[in-house]
Amino acid sequence: MEDTKNATMGYVYALQAFLTWGILPIFWKLLSNVSAIEILAHRIFWSFVFLIILLLLTRKKNVWNLLRQKKTRKSLIISSLLIGLNWGLFIYAVNAKQIVEASLGYYINPIVNVILGMIILNEKLDKLKYIAVLIASTAVIYLTIDYGKSPWISIVLACSFGLYGLTKKTAGIEAISALAVETLILAPFALGYILYKMWIGNGALFTGSISTSGYLMLTGIVTTLPLYWFAKGAQRIPLSALGFMQYIAPTLMLLIGVLIYNEPFRHEQLIAFGLIWIALALYTTSIIRNTRNKIKSAKP
Repeated sequence: MEDTKNATMGYVYALQAFLTWGILPIFWKLLSNVSAIEILAHRIFWSFVFLIILLLLTRKKNVWNLLRQKKTRKSLIISSLLIGLNWGLFIYAVNAKQIVEASLGYYINPIVNVILGMIILNEKLDKLKYIAVLIASTAVIYLTIDYGKSPWISIVLACSFGLYGLTKKTAGIEAISALAVETLILAPFALGYILYKMWIGNGALFTGSISTSGYLMLTGIVTTLPLYWFAKGAQRIPLSALGFMQYIAPTLMLLIGVLIYNEPFRHEQLIAFGLIWIALALYTTSIIRNTRNKIKSAKP
């Protein structure tokens, strides 16, 4: 009974996280009158503030220990730069009316994870995953030829988040504490930029509308709360289920971009997305099949 309740809560946590990530473009659109770099600065600073409060409430005291270890500190510096790049580019994509291309990046991300695991961690791929990688690569090449330029927003979003996940995996650090250190590393630069903008008189905080200032301070909550939910969910449900649920976010982004903000979704894009969806179906099938095989082999 307890295990069932624990698993149910895991699915609730994970669903909350992916739904929040999926509708975040609507929130960033509320700040479309603020430059992407200033929004990023606020996102980093207020995330740091919120995380410190969260760590105090949950009584986690291992943050400073993470900084004392040279290897861990180096990993966290790298991951902080990667997550800063990812956050900033996503904000830019939303406010530059490129939500559809951003959603493609998060569809590609699982395939990037597979490639990184194969190249860097020497992970073995089964036939389905090899085919999934080839199909996804074909989709990106097709879009590149069709656009006449690379869909760079999609590629950088997918690669930065993939490398971020790889760095966190190899470091083996608890998610919330690690994010607190990452924002701590970036927070002085973010706060410096916020104060500079206020000093020269064109900062958005406390100089524009009350709602804009409120939204800027809320960036910390909308950033860290879904990450907290994701970490709680990941502890309670199978990886295969988590992997399948992660497609909720980019699907919502795609629908929001096309249906709410009227971004173009041309025939060529539909073909590319169709290829990505086929690749993801194969990828998910491979994960489910491998998980079932592990369960069967573990039974006496």
